[in-house]
Amino acid sequence: MTDALDYIPIAAAAFAIPEFLPQLRKLRATRDTAGISWSWATLASLNNAAWIAYFALEHDWTALVPSSSATVLAGTLALLLSIRGQARLWPSVLIGTWAAMLVTAYLILGRDGFGTLLTAAFAVQVAPSLWTAYRTTRPTGVSSGTWLLILGELSCWLTFGLYKSDPRLIALGLTGVTASALMLARIYRPACRGSSWPSTRRRVRGPACASAASGAGPPRG
Repeated sequence: MTDALDYIPIAAAAFAIPEFLPQLRKLRATRDTAGISWSWATLASLNNAAWIAYFALEHDWTALVPSSSATVLAGTLALLLSIRGQARLWPSVLIGTWAAMLVTAYLILGRDGFGTLLTAAFAVQVAPSLWTAYRTTRPTGVSSGTWLLILGELSCWLTFGLYKSDPRLIALGLTGVTASALMLARIYRPACRGSSWPSTRRRVRGPACASAASGAGPPRG
């Protein structure tokens, strides 16, 4: 008899497919890029494209659906951010280096090595989003909806990894849950004047920190 926990990947896919839609919708509605990382969007598209190749090699056709959705939607987000002047040369070089590492891992280590590197790819992917959000005084452009979906997806993979005693899925899930929690904390508790977090000096749209103190809610997806 099939255990109900065997269906957790389906729940993870349900969270993953629309993951970037709230961020795209918010950017389109507000044109506010404050706190959104171009590198994060680009890496998300790149890494999911690599997952498409991996799942195709494994003949895991159902897993192609969420990966394809994330590749297209994250790529669209990266393009919109590029149009708004968020792309930078040095991050582009680093992302190109990461892409070369993925190709090299497959050519030298085969599918197993490729899959192991992809498991670590999420940490590489979310690092720029955390860095950008915590360095932006008011990350009003970041969508809480997208990060809630990411939290849901990675919570599923953490649960499934514990169920299957799979260390790679456990590591992926822990990384994702931690990163999502940190991003949501940043959205709901934006840094005010006097915060110990370093911040950029650029102007951002949105209410001043005083509004948060007076009871006004943070920006939502």
